[in-house]
Amino acid sequence: MSENTSRLVRLPGLVLRCGRVGAVVGFYGLVIAGSAVRARLRRSKDGRGLRDGDRWVRLLTRLGPSYIKIGQLLSTRRDLLPEAVTTPLARLTDAARPPARWRIERTVRRAYRDRPWPFRSFEWHPVACGSIATVHEAVTLDGRRVAVKVRRPGIERVMRQDFALTAFAMSVLGMLPKLRKMPFKLMHEQVGGAILRQLDFPAEAAALTTLRSNLSALDDLRIPAALEQLCTAETVVMEYVSDLKRFEPGDLDVPTRRAVVRAVLAAIYEMLFVDGVVHCDLHPGNLYFDRGANLVMLDAGFVVQLPDPVRRSFADFFINMAMGDGRMCAQIVIDSAAQLAEDSDLERFRTGLKDLVERASGARSGEFDLAHFAGGLFDLQRRCGLFPAPEFAFPLLSLLVIEGMIKGFDADVDFQAEALPVLRRRNIPRDVPSAVERRGSTG
Repeated sequence: MSENTSRLVRLPGLVLRCGRVGAVVGFYGLVIAGSAVRARLRRSKDGRGLRDGDRWVRLLTRLGPSYIKIGQLLSTRRDLLPEAVTTPLARLTDAARPPARWRIERTVRRAYRDRPWPFRSFEWHPVACGSIATVHEAVTLDGRRVAVKVRRPGIERVMRQDFALTAFAMSVLGMLPKLRKMPFKLMHEQVGGAILRQLDFPAEAAALTTLRSNLSALDDLRIPAALEQLCTAETVVMEYVSDLKRFEPGDLDVPTRRAVVRAVLAAIYEMLFVDGVVHCDLHPGNLYFDRGANLVMLDAGFVVQLPDPVRRSFADFFINMAMGDGRMCAQIVIDSAAQLAEDSDLERFRTGLKDLVERASGARSGEFDLAHFAGGLFDLQRRCGLFPAPEFAFPLLSLLVIEGMIKGFDADVDFQAEALPVLRRRNIPRDVPSAVERRGSTG
């Protein structure tokens, strides 16, 4: 544990946080289970019990930011979860309660205490409010209209406590006989660490710059520019984008809906297969339309840099899946696996994945379901004793988050066919290192 983490995660505070999480989960578990039992006894179909999304919203909100992020991701899966659950969960993207004004102002004033105050005006009431930060409209001294993302006071301590608690939970799971071989610790460090990096605002400003550069050729995508000279450890200052509309079909005609889907997939595939700098959090709170119906991508807090071998392996896996070559997909997974069990059955895995890929490639575009395919792949890996590199979670996460949303625009979208033009450029490297890479090389 780093010195910074040790400073923030003291044992008394960790015990109190554990007690709070346990009490909240226990209370809502009893409430939700009780409602489910009553609904079953009455043979009710009113959507209560386990399908009562409002209770899930209250549960996740009470638990805090780490758990709100889970709810945000689940809200995008309208194709897998009932509307009674996903509709209330969608409120988690922008319905968090803001801190008191004096706490926000104190945070911002402290952030600029060692430099001249850079704003002509600052709107202390947020225009958007998330689980990790609030966003405020401001005007700089030279007259530029900007959005200022301000980290919530005390949020780092809570998230690091949750990280410590989930690390302990992973350790306990790793002791169970049937799960002893699973690399839970490595998986937790990779995925949980990526979530914690959302607290690193200088990295987010650099990620905005990188994404703008990498995706600049996409004319129908807009990413606000970061004003890095005005950013601090607690604030990200970026250009203000006005008149944003929610990312939903609304009254868009069919051709526009299809164009939107292809624009989103083009951006996702460019990040995954060419750049390796991936926005993993494109839920409805981070993806919008501007007044010209162009896409606007916000909030680069959950952006990861895929190691180049992982990027190449994932691209090769995807193109072979599109071509229906399951045995080659299996070999790619085997070659990139983080760990093989002593009793792993590689031939069984090759045969099983061959069948899985053939079924996926044979389905019509609207019938292909990435979540079910990924579930089948993970189950096959577990049964055959293969443990994939944890970094593979990030490209799958970015696709799973977006899949449920864009199927609402075009249910027949062919994910595999749309990927092929980008996959042909998968081995063409960028000439200039990304801002993320430059920052990482300098520590």
